[in-house]
Amino acid sequence: MNRLTPIAAALVALFAAPVSLHAQQTSAPAAPSSSLKEVVVEGQRDDFTPGATALTKLPADLHDVPQSVVVVNKALMQSQGAASLADALRNVSGITLGGAEGGQIGNNINLNGFSARTDIYLDGFRDRGQYYRDTFAMDEIEVLMGPSSMLFGRGSTGGVINQVTKKANLRQSTELSGSVTTNGLVRTTADYNHPLSDTSALRVSAMAQSGPATTRNQTDVQDFGLAGSYVTGIGTSTEITLSALIQHNHDMPDYGLPPLNGHPVKVDRDTSYGLNSDHTDQDVVSLNAGIKHKITPDMSLRNQTQFNYVRTSAVETAPQGIGTVAGGVYTALTGAASNLPLSSLYVRAQSHDRDIRDYSIFNQTELSTKLNGLGIKHDLLLGFEVGHDGYDNQAYSRTGTCNGTALAAGFVDCVPAVNPSFNAADAGLPEVAGNHAGGSANTLAVYGNDTMELSQQFKLVTGLRYDRYIANISNTVSSPASASQTVNFLSVRAGGIWQPTAAQAYYLSYGTSFNPSLEQLTGTNGTTALDPEKNKSYELGGKWDVAQNLSTNAAIFQITKDNARSQVSTGVYELQGTVRVKGARAGATGRINKQWQVAAGYTYLDAQVIDASAIDGTLGKIPANTPKHTLTTWTTYDVMPHWQIGGGATYMSQRYANPANTVQVGGYTRWDATLAYTQKQYDIRLNLFNLTNKMYYDALIQSDGGRSVPGTGRTAMLSVNYRM
Repeated sequence: MNRLTPIAAALVALFAAPVSLHAQQTSAPAAPSSSLKEVVVEGQRDDFTPGATALTKLPADLHDVPQSVVVVNKALMQSQGAASLADALRNVSGITLGGAEGGQIGNNINLNGFSARTDIYLDGFRDRGQYYRDTFAMDEIEVLMGPSSMLFGRGSTGGVINQVTKKANLRQSTELSGSVTTNGLVRTTADYNHPLSDTSALRVSAMAQSGPATTRNQTDVQDFGLAGSYVTGIGTSTEITLSALIQHNHDMPDYGLPPLNGHPVKVDRDTSYGLNSDHTDQDVVSLNAGIKHKITPDMSLRNQTQFNYVRTSAVETAPQGIGTVAGGVYTALTGAASNLPLSSLYVRAQSHDRDIRDYSIFNQTELSTKLNGLGIKHDLLLGFEVGHDGYDNQAYSRTGTCNGTALAAGFVDCVPAVNPSFNAADAGLPEVAGNHAGGSANTLAVYGNDTMELSQQFKLVTGLRYDRYIANISNTVSSPASASQTVNFLSVRAGGIWQPTAAQAYYLSYGTSFNPSLEQLTGTNGTTALDPEKNKSYELGGKWDVAQNLSTNAAIFQITKDNARSQVSTGVYELQGTVRVKGARAGATGRINKQWQVAAGYTYLDAQVIDASAIDGTLGKIPANTPKHTLTTWTTYDVMPHWQIGGGATYMSQRYANPANTVQVGGYTRWDATLAYTQKQYDIRLNLFNLTNKMYYDALIQSDGGRSVPGTGRTAMLSVNYRM
């Protein structure tokens, strides 16, 4: 019998999981193999418990990973009605959402206090394209916490987010779903898997949706997607996988609310300052081909190539600031003017139009092998990666009037801060071409990782990776006109694991990462010649299986960016900054008993800029969009054979919308719930979002003083899933 450690027992109590480990381990004898097989298949359909990680760079057993890993699987996403990557990541404490800002569009995410803009992956490859990601083709989302350049190359200061797509398998299945919300959003998905032989299969998934995404004005979407995979050689020594993802988005952008008096302007939640003609059109293509050959039972060779292409055409109007209008002349608020009544104020809107093309092609070759040497068991991973990224961004601007008076170039209109009206004529304003930015980068890397089993209870993990990153950028209007950078960097990973029993693992780890100034293939004048920022982390934690299907974890950590870019004078930057995040996290995922499931996580972040130049304005500040406390909880309970109830809360403490900490966004607690009727072939589910109709801010945008995007109001969604 495995005994509970005091920490494990405390975690069970923390997440309301009064479990008797002895009862779980002395349950009735196993049923005959035929009935056992049926239970396993059913459990895979609705079990929150994470399985083996899909990242080939990590051991399949999470107990052998000396870092925190959070897995959000398909069952959890379906239970919550999560249809986007942003929705799925609400299950991961320590993550906050950013909006579309500057030249960026799509999913902008902060992880553990640092931007993860270029740390989103698709089946282990960097997915740097700027688009809004859907979950229709995903089996699960994996989040690896902490700097991980040894495994993934540049970036990963706060961690990495890996999307795992659905793959063909040998089980015949068809799943159809349809849903509708009280907002009017209609969505349907299909997932068809068909074995072609004893060793090959084909799988196709599809999605279409149309209607308002939230209760806010101007959030209509019209999206569709198609994904497929073909796998041959299943169960043989050589397996070949071909997969593709195609997606089209026609969405309305949401730039949220501008700040006033140090907080988001206090207007109705549904208030939007864009135009009805605003849109973001995106075409996404991802192609993947991989082959895995088992040379011996303990040695495998894998080669994989992925091509990603994203084209974005955006016509977007964003609130740039608040001011007064007299005689048709707009004047921005300053000082005491902010005491004017809100009804007398106007919001000036700015155009954010651009055509963006992102593409990348990468190839990875990995050799994994198990061997013995000097009485030590080694689990070796050797890899080689080569890749190319490209970026093209043509900016445009529109210029309109404010009460008949011409505005400065790029500004579209001015509307009342309260109950704004929209001028349809503004939609026809001519576009003027602005800066044309381009960039490309080549990556070459070799890496190796060794997990050494020193004894039955102790393991040592070591890894090195050498990256050569060569990037070039150009601008036609903005500065610099051109710049290039070559970075050579050695990343390190080390960890020790103690596993006193199969159900317990305690670890101490150290990791590094680096951020080149041209990491996003864009650059600011004065930063392009700087060396890369360097990051390091320490983590001490434990992982426990406190019941048959309930996994818990806890960790304390520190992440430090030692040489952050800091502005020392106008247009001049130096590596004088230091950003440090001290934190702790705890989580639990899985079944408390046959009827009761839980997925919960808590993260504490003590983040601060502890060194910066005086002119930079961030010394002693808290990094933008970094709350001190985040808590995510979700639970379901089968109250009778075919009925399930569930719900949970998301809590986030106050945070700042800009690096200077002059715009504060309050904390909030949002409650969601679900009620489902389940049968073997179908489910009927009602999801209720934001039960208390809490006014809260979902995503923050740092530009233009710090804007805040309100979350959705109270919404209901009815969905039907049918399985054949």
